[in-house]
Amino acid sequence: MTETFRTPDGREVPAVTAAGMREVDRVAVEEFGLALLSMMENAGRALAAHARQLADGSVTVLAGGGGNGGGGLAAARHLANRGVPVRVVLDREQRAFEGAPATQLEVHRRAGTPVEVGQDALGEPSLVVDALVGYSLDGPLRGTARDLVAEVGSLSAPVLSLDVPSGLDATTGELPGEAVTPDRVVTLALPKTGIGVADELFLADIGIPPAVFDAAGIDYENPFDADWVRLVAD
Repeated sequence: MTETFRTPDGREVPAVTAAGMREVDRVAVEEFGLALLSMMENAGRALAAHARQLADGSVTVLAGGGGNGGGGLAAARHLANRGVPVRVVLDREQRAFEGAPATQLEVHRRAGTPVEVGQDALGEPSLVVDALVGYSLDGPLRGTARDLVAEVGSLSAPVLSLDVPSGLDATTGELPGEAVTPDRVVTLALPKTGIGVADELFLADIGIPPAVFDAAGIDYENPFDADWVRLVAD
């Protein structure tokens, strides 16, 4: 576990466990009234910007049914808006999506974005965006999510993960089963204690005010001068 990270100019950034990040999200939504769709949109915009740095052609976005998948779906829309050829591949049928991720998916349906399910739909992209499972992972990946991750491992395209690599325990860094090996990770709000293994780690600002972290009991100093900052393990 990595307890702290630093920005290139030396500012210390605390890392949180999955439980700690869950509490931050709860405080942000329930006590401060931040909209989940708003935070998801900020995550997707940052992720899309990094994808554009890494891609030199089409992009395949892998999206799960939770908040991580919703951020990936938002990123896919931002990429499409910039003229990047995008394919969305889901780990479950569209009818199984609920809440904010379902809202993001409905926009793609209306916009005509190619949306498919399962590993046979991956294609041959120049970049894979991994937004299958975030910090909520509990045990090994299963079913279609596991199959997608296994298939990604056979591709030559680089992989960009949102928040934490799918299959990685966000708290401990353990790999209980199949897991993505990303070339870059864009983590959200605060780094997670288990992702010290990432070679290229960036922290994205998703619009959570510092007062939220204070209310969640986290000693926090704003590290952002821009929409994201690079991090190194302490």
